[in-house]
Amino acid sequence: QMQLVESGGGLVQAGGSLRLSCAASGRTFSTYAMAWFRQAPEKEREFVAAISTTGRSTYYVDSVKGRFTISRDNAKNTVYLQMNSLKPEDTAVYYCAGSNGAPSGSYYRTGTIRNHKYDYWGQGTQVTVSS
Repeated sequence: QMQLVESGGGLVQAGGSLRLSCAASGRTFSTYAMAWFRQAPEKEREFVAAISTTGRSTYYVDSVKGRFTISRDNAKNTVYLQMNSLKPEDTAVYYCAGSNGAPSGSYYRTGTIRNHKYDYWGQGTQVTVSS
């Protein structure tokens, strides 16, 4: 069982930055593939970024490429999402998710990872970007 707790959300002006953190419980964090999703009001939840168990492989949705960076610190059981050059359309509740599995690097190179099924979810943190 894994529990995930997000933090770091808030209100920021367009062009600003935020760093989200997701702290995971358990001793086997390093065996979990992790990801960030978001859900804007009246919209479906969408994939944002994913990172492999070692952190060597990552994948981003096109709308955040070059602006967001996903990373992880397995010693601290934490995954991060650094968000720069924020836009009003980034406004959403951001969720981290974990999967007890290690999809191969090809999943990240091809983008298949965006359809991967995640087993554990946090409660979400609100990010609001004002124009």
